[in-house]
Amino acid sequence: MVDTLLLIAILLLLLVVLAFLAKSKNGGSSSANEAFNHRFDAAERSHERLERNVLEQIGKNRTELLTATREGRKELSESVKVFGDTLNNRLTQLTNANDQKLEKIRETVESKLTALQQDNTKALEKVRSTVDEKLQGTLEKRLGESFKLISDRLEKVHQGLGEMQSLASGVGDLKRVLTNVKVRGTWGEMQLEALLSQVLAPEQFSKNIDTRDSGERVEFVINLPGPRVQGSDVVWLPIDSKFPLEDYRRLVDAHEKADAEAAATATRAIAASIKASARTISEKYIAPPRTTDFGIMYLPIEGLYAEVIQQPDLCELLQREYRVSLAGPTTLAALLNALQMGFRTLAIQQRSSEVWQILSDVKTQFGLFSEVLAKVQKKLTQASSSIDAASTRTRAIERKLKDVEELPISASEDILGISSIEPDEDACRANEPEKPKEASS
Repeated sequence: MVDTLLLIAILLLLLVVLAFLAKSKNGGSSSANEAFNHRFDAAERSHERLERNVLEQIGKNRTELLTATREGRKELSESVKVFGDTLNNRLTQLTNANDQKLEKIRETVESKLTALQQDNTKALEKVRSTVDEKLQGTLEKRLGESFKLISDRLEKVHQGLGEMQSLASGVGDLKRVLTNVKVRGTWGEMQLEALLSQVLAPEQFSKNIDTRDSGERVEFVINLPGPRVQGSDVVWLPIDSKFPLEDYRRLVDAHEKADAEAAATATRAIAASIKASARTISEKYIAPPRTTDFGIMYLPIEGLYAEVIQQPDLCELLQREYRVSLAGPTTLAALLNALQMGFRTLAIQQRSSEVWQILSDVKTQFGLFSEVLAKVQKKLTQASSSIDAASTRTRAIERKLKDVEELPISASEDILGISSIEPDEDACRANEPEKPKEASS
């Protein structure tokens, strides 16, 4: 509206200006100018009135706009308020509905859980009662067996204690016996002989052999196959038993007392004793080619063997300088088992030629048996052919005599002068087909 009024006022002003310009070109008089001025003033006044009207209209429009805006804002506020109330009511209704549904769901779940718990409780109670009954029975049975086993074990423990007491007295006696060097050497020799006897055959080892013809005899040698030397095809592997008991006892006592210095002293003493024994074996018993180029020193106690091999470079020194290897009871048993396997392999190789000879003889005899069997088959074929020919002749004779009248048996016997023939039971039994024999259990 305001824009329209302003446009009209501007058009009026343009019309007045154009009229004035037209009259000035035509050279109008002063009266005309005055009239024009009067009209211009009137137009100006009209313009002012128009401007005032426009301003008043603008003010009214602004007032109306403010009023409309205020009313629109009020209506919008009321609409928003109504919408908010409606939304709140709707949310409240939805919340209440959800609460009711959740309450129903909760009640349903609680009822289901309660029922499930009751069912589980009943089932668990049944299982518990069943398990209790079985556990009670099993427990009573196991307790009875355990008490019986414990009683038996306690009885065996009492028996073992008695045996240990007797064994302790025996150990004391053995300790007193082993203080004698000769008896101690005899004990080690007996243990070595028992071990050799358990693993090897009697002809596979020998006792108290003079390997150098010097009068010095090694305790035992193992007879190994080898090249024939000085009328013998056996190479000896010397084995000698050594038992430095005093040094080993001092070492054990030092370990029990946690005396490092005494233990080191005892260890050095054991090493020196072992070296001296290895030197003796090397000088007195090792004599290639009658013997192997190495010997074995047997230590009859596993603890002593373990202490010796724990010393650094001692075993290597003995093998390098004296060509002597150490062996405890377990190690020597393993070595003897390996040698026994070698002996068996050699025996199999030596007997393989005899096996081949026997197989050749069997093959020859089997060929002869085949020839004899072929001859028997030929004779059986000939006998079968003769029997078939006799059967054919018998049938021909029967056909010729078919029309001849038969006499009674008694009359025929009188005419022919023969006696009746009784069937032989043994022959009939022999002609019967043999029944299959039952398999023996």
